[in-house]
Amino acid sequence: MRLEGKIAIVTGGGSGFGEGIAKKFVAEGAKVLIADRDAAGGERVARALGANVRSLRIDVTDPADVKRMLDAAQDHFGGLHILVNNAGVAHVPQPLEGLPEDEFDRILGVNVKAIYLAAKAVVPRFKAQQHGVILNIASTAGVSPRPRLTWYNASKGWVITATRSMAVELAPFGIRVVALNPVAGDTPLLKTFMGEDTPEMRAKFLSTIPIGRFSTPEDLGNAACYLCSDEASMVTGVAMEVDGGRCI
Repeated sequence: MRLEGKIAIVTGGGSGFGEGIAKKFVAEGAKVLIADRDAAGGERVARALGANVRSLRIDVTDPADVKRMLDAAQDHFGGLHILVNNAGVAHVPQPLEGLPEDEFDRILGVNVKAIYLAAKAVVPRFKAQQHGVILNIASTAGVSPRPRLTWYNASKGWVITATRSMAVELAPFGIRVVALNPVAGDTPLLKTFMGEDTPEMRAKFLSTIPIGRFSTPEDLGNAACYLCSDEASMVTGVAMEVDGGRCI
């Protein structure tokens, strides 16, 4: 029960890594608000995880929705201790000059601006209570970029730098800011990264991961639980690789 008494928000918690994080948090005693654009996915996860979970349909790129998300955690559970910025999007592999501008804007909106909006909304609350944890889900793409994914890679590099800068600025207020860098996982985004989901393409991706498998929602849940727990009270500004050796 490493998160007993904690209240958390997990964006993008209706599937994939976010679902794995929400599941682990609940198992460790937390109350969780799942905030996802996919209302059906969020409701499915909330029903499966029980009475300590609520779901809310939001758009993480909409400032009004972000405020509504924070207010919902207060209304349902009475506060907030942990914010997990997990929602993310990618683009199919392609030459960097070929990505349409509207798709570029979407990637920057969800992967970058959403973290800015969440910080603007949650940091004053965390400063007032003199504690809080912000966990940003970055990627190995921000450390060891794959070709033909340039704009996704760049967005995740931004997340890593933002995490480090936020951590330094907010540490005096009792706020920790950390990140996770997962390698490609067997989640709904995998097909986007690969361009096509074939045995050959999976084998090509797996050949770059020394441990020889994709990351799983459970892997991310376990790492997130540690970083967001009081066991990690001296840990801030890190971007922990959960990558089976991919970035070595």
